[in-house]
Amino acid sequence: MILELRNLRKHYATQKAVDDISFSVEPGSIFGLLGPNGAGKTTLIRMITGIILPDEGQVLFQGKPFDPMKDIAYIGYMPEERGLYKKMKIGEQALYLAQLRGLSHSDAQARVKQWFDRLEMNSWWNKKVEDLSKGMSQKLQFVTTVAHDPKLIILDEPFSGLDPLNANIIKDEIFRLAGEGATIIFSTHRMEQVEEICDHIVLVNKGRKILDGTVPEIKQQFKENQFRIGLGALPETVISRAFEVVSRNEKNRTLTVRIQDGFGANDVLHHFLQQEASISSFNEELPSLNEIFIRLVESTPAARAFQTVTA
Repeated sequence: MILELRNLRKHYATQKAVDDISFSVEPGSIFGLLGPNGAGKTTLIRMITGIILPDEGQVLFQGKPFDPMKDIAYIGYMPEERGLYKKMKIGEQALYLAQLRGLSHSDAQARVKQWFDRLEMNSWWNKKVEDLSKGMSQKLQFVTTVAHDPKLIILDEPFSGLDPLNANIIKDEIFRLAGEGATIIFSTHRMEQVEEICDHIVLVNKGRKILDGTVPEIKQQFKENQFRIGLGALPETVISRAFEVVSRNEKNRTLTVRIQDGFGANDVLHHFLQQEASISSFNEELPSLNEIFIRLVESTPAARAFQTVTA
């Protein structure tokens, strides 16, 4: 494992910002650290990067206790609160920050120019940061995060302020960096981005970990035995002990059904075949991460049961 968190705790006065959280991150993965505002994500990241120390627990980096003086050189961190000097020219700032990461002037210049070429930023070199839009500032911040070729890249809301075109450019770079061996921790509350990008996710809420697993595993865990059936024509009524109709889509001629306990998908198909229905499609419907996120964070009975089992 490139990163392992063991029983981390951090308290502020009477608030438990992080309460006994453990998880590990595999090399080369894109890892989602998710949760609503105030869940404890930023505190976790600050402990991972050595900005603050945990009250209890341990952070291991590449199998050894994290050493902020040595290991920070292998980490790139883009915080949600952007730290750019508004009056400084963009090219000069990128060079300056790259050298702070330990690169020589010549290496910094080569790496920054390479990234400016890749992200189509060469025309910005002599502009000032204060003249940039939020999206342009975001791209600059991304360059300063990855220019020193870190092994672990932590991105806090990296798509904030980006238009769809530039969001896709950054997304492609995230995939490319992971493909070349970098490990990405992607912190966000935007579930649709997580579903598309991440291999593994951890969901935290009120300082505690409430979900940990790969995206396919989690979807399977929270599925509700629902299937969408495409038919040549929708029947006016459907009566069956094997399933209940959840919704109808007249335009697409589909029914969404939930299979009852003790029955299976074959029972649903058998019902419609007996009715001599023309079946054009039959697909299991898995919940989106957004639906799972809402279900857990809003502490529905299912969420409380899950938390009791995993506590």
